[in-house]
Amino acid sequence: MADAAVIFDVDGVLLELTAAEEDVFFFPFEQRYGLTGISRDWNSYKIRNDDNIIDEIIARHGIPAGEKSAIIADYLTVLQQRLERGTIATAIVPGATQLLRNLQANFSVGVATANFLSAAKLRLQQANLWNIVSAHAHGAEGGGHKRQTVARAIETLKLPKARIVYVGDNVNDVDAGVSNGVHFIGFSTSPDRLRELRYSGAIHTSNNHLETFRLISHLLGGKSKRT
Repeated sequence: MADAAVIFDVDGVLLELTAAEEDVFFFPFEQRYGLTGISRDWNSYKIRNDDNIIDEIIARHGIPAGEKSAIIADYLTVLQQRLERGTIATAIVPGATQLLRNLQANFSVGVATANFLSAAKLRLQQANLWNIVSAHAHGAEGGGHKRQTVARAIETLKLPKARIVYVGDNVNDVDAGVSNGVHFIGFSTSPDRLRELRYSGAIHTSNNHLETFRLISHLLGGKSKRT
């Protein structure tokens, strides 16, 4: 068993969230209730987690809470159909595939995402990345802020926190890493986003996954081998 682990956020770090994928998330609300114009600004919601976002939309529009499971099922069904038909193309962050391959031989590798894990799995399978992260994969199910999702991932790893790196691209990811006491790397190809991450407390930042690999190797003792 590996004596160290690297946990990744999904969107912005491994995959790019496309507008077409965002549309699918909101599609059940339009199809079932004729709701359009729902905010695509994820930061506008009280808790940036798919489970909680659906709760908030349901409450805001007076939708019966008992219909939540059907809304989620519709979302996952349409996402799978569109991925299979190729009407949605999964976009991989440059360098992410090689980064995961370089890490998997020596480290436990997983994800902690604010997406429903079932949705993240479909998208990561499409990108041929799921098998690398599946053993330690955690998603929005159960709700909560990102720090809570990361805490669930840490708990299952059974490793000292000094032997865990979390990589994310958002301010709430900085909070998740810092509040849980693990190493954190802020990743983005945007200079403005990197400045925001540093301002929010990210000590280590990267704008490409060669640098991400270097930082992980440094933080975890240089035990990974680049291929």
